[in-house]
Amino acid sequence: MTDTKMLQAILDGQTTIKEDIKEVKEEVKKNGERIDKLGMQLAELEDDAPTTSELDKVEKRVSKLEHQITNN
Repeated sequence: MTDTKMLQAILDGQTTIKEDIKEVKEEVKKNGERIDKLGMQLAELEDDAPTTSELDKVEKRVSKLEHQITNN
């Protein structure tokens, strides 16, 4: 491959990348409000999700109940 062809291929690649970035920016602008809403919903879900220690406590309580039921 000649130097000229190689440089042209690099420039074409850069041009394609710039176009792709421009398209992504336009989509983000167009859907920015929706993306923000989804982000807030995810954050709220994360806040409401039980922690590992809370799940461990529930597991211990269930095990206790199972033990009581099987012994009666």
